[in-house]
Amino acid sequence: MTSETNLREQICLLAKSMFDRGLTGGSTGNISARTPDGGLLVSPTGTSFGRLDPARLSRFDPAGALIDGDPPTKEMPLHSAFYDTRTTAGAVVHLHSCHSVALSMMPDANADDFLPRLTPYAIMKLGRVKLLPFFLPGDPAMGDAVRGLAGKRSAVMLANHGPVVAGKGIEAACNAIEELEDTARLAMMTRGLSPLGLSDGDVERLVTTFDVEWEA
Repeated sequence: MTSETNLREQICLLAKSMFDRGLTGGSTGNISARTPDGGLLVSPTGTSFGRLDPARLSRFDPAGALIDGDPPTKEMPLHSAFYDTRTTAGAVVHLHSCHSVALSMMPDANADDFLPRLTPYAIMKLGRVKLLPFFLPGDPAMGDAVRGLAGKRSAVMLANHGPVVAGKGIEAACNAIEELEDTARLAMMTRGLSPLGLSDGDVERLVTTFDVEWEA
């Protein structure tokens, strides 16, 4: 089991990697992970993914009380909604990644199946991605919208805002959200070019072979 000290360092390392590669900029984005005792470590409000301090992460106890560190991100309702509705969630990541945001603005974006089926990897890591409408940043209604999915999706896209992904652990959540952004980038690069995506049969074989959650 990963110690809390190692988890703190891993959160900051992965966040900086995403920041350095332009997946979220400035003080945007937030990240959280379950601690060994069932509590949470969360990136503080107003902080940059490029400069997180392991010692200053917001620390919640298993009952949800802030017990140490700086005040948490204002997007806590989003994180709490995933943890409360998905028992397998061990980490949650939210980015303001440009290509996924751009795709969310397209008038033909599919709310129930946001990502085009271009490669196998987004299907394997994310299942279907739900596109949610625009909410003001920090609006608790975002959390309510995630709760309304009853744990059936591991990833959502907030229109005009950014993706949110839950994973079994911090590395899995980061890998999955990067796959979401990569797929959105491919979709925007090939937009209007009639790319040959995966067939329904391809998707069915992926879902069966890799035991993918594929909620209709």
